[in-house]
Amino acid sequence: MNLPGLGPADGAALLDGVRRRLAESGAEPTPARVAQALREQGRVLGDAEILGAAERLRSELVGTGPLEPLLADPDVTDVLVSAPDRVWVDRGGGLELTRVAFPDAAAVRRLAQRLAAVAGRRLDDARPWVDARLPDGTRLHAVLPPVAVGCTCLALRVARPRAFTLAELVAAGTVPPGGDRILRALLAARLSFLVSGGTGSGKTTLLSALLGLVGPDERIVLAEDSAELRPDHPHVVRLETRPANQEGAGLVTLEDLVRQALRMRPDRLVVGEVRGPEVVHLLAALNTGHEGGSCTIHANTAGDVPARLEALATAAGLDRAALHSQLSAALSVVLHLVRDRSGRRRIAEVHVLERDATGLVRTVPALRWGERAFARERGWGRLALLLGEDGGDGRER
Repeated sequence: MNLPGLGPADGAALLDGVRRRLAESGAEPTPARVAQALREQGRVLGDAEILGAAERLRSELVGTGPLEPLLADPDVTDVLVSAPDRVWVDRGGGLELTRVAFPDAAAVRRLAQRLAAVAGRRLDDARPWVDARLPDGTRLHAVLPPVAVGCTCLALRVARPRAFTLAELVAAGTVPPGGDRILRALLAARLSFLVSGGTGSGKTTLLSALLGLVGPDERIVLAEDSAELRPDHPHVVRLETRPANQEGAGLVTLEDLVRQALRMRPDRLVVGEVRGPEVVHLLAALNTGHEGGSCTIHANTAGDVPARLEALATAAGLDRAALHSQLSAALSVVLHLVRDRSGRRRIAEVHVLERDATGLVRTVPALRWGERAFARERGWGRLALLLGEDGGDGRER
C-alpha cells in the first residue's frame, strides 16, 4: 500500500511500526486505533488512507492477508505459497499461478506463524513445521526456513462447508454414469472398503459422499489426524488427534482414537487416513463384528494396497502372515482414485480382495473406469456376489 508523501520502503516501515504497536497492545486494528498509532509516529493521513491501512492490517493480523480473496473463492480447493510472489491455487483443474503477492518473505512467515497460533500450534525456529486444522476446518501445513529454502512454504487446503453428493460426483465425472448404483449397493451391503489414491486425488471427498449414504439410524464414528471428513449424516461422532504440548504431554494418537472409537458403539467405524500402527486396531475391529467400516490410504494403484498395509502393519509389530489373515477377513473392496492430466479426479478402478494359494492377499480388478460406464473386469463376478447383484453393473449395453 502506498501512503501519500512516502516511498514504498517508508510506507512499509510506517505500517511495520503500526503493526508492532497493535501487536504489543493486543488491540484490534480498527480505523480509530490505526489512526492513533499513525499519529503516535508523527504522521497525519486522510480518512481514505487510514481506512486502507486499517483494512490491510486487519487482514494481516486477524485474517489471511493477501490470501483472503483466494480462500473466499468457492472453486479453490488448495492455496500454496512457495515464495512471496509465487502463490498458486487449485480450482480442480491443476495448479495455477496467481497474481497475488506478499510484500516480502517476512510477511509469509508472519502469516504462517499467526495461523499456527490460531490452530493452537507452535511454529518457530525450534519447531519449524506444523500440520494443523484451523477453526473453520481449513488444513494448514507450513515449513519455516532454513528447512524450507529461501522462504516459508505455506499450504492451505480449504474445507468445504458441506460434502459433495454422489449425484454431484457423477456430474463432475468422478464417478462414471451408472457407477453410483454400484457404490450405493456397496454401502447397503455393509461391505468394508478402502479408498486409495495419491495426494489430492479426491479420497476424502469420495469417502464423505459415500458416508452420506449410510442409513440415518446408523452411528458413524470418525477417527482422523485432522478432521476433514464432513459426511451429510445426522449421527456422526468425530474424534481428532492432538499433538503433545510444549512440555511433551497430552499427545493423542490415531491409534488411541481407534481404540476409543471401538468403545463408542459404532455402526460404522471410519479412519480418515491409515498411515501408522492404527492399521492393526482397525483390522482387528473389522474382524470383530464391525461391518461396513472404511478408511483411506495413499497408494499408487489398487494393486499396491496389500503391500502398503503390510509395511504399516510390520512397523507396528504384526507379522506378515497375521496381517494377511486379518486383511482377508476385514476388507472386501478397494476404490482407487486418480487425478488425470486435465486435473479431473475419477475412480480409476474397483478391486476385490482375495487370498492366493500361498495365503497372501491380493487385489483383483472388478471394474475399470469408462467414459460411458464402468467396464467389467475378471473380478466382477466376485464383486457382484458380495453386492448381492444379479450381474448388472449399470453399463450401457
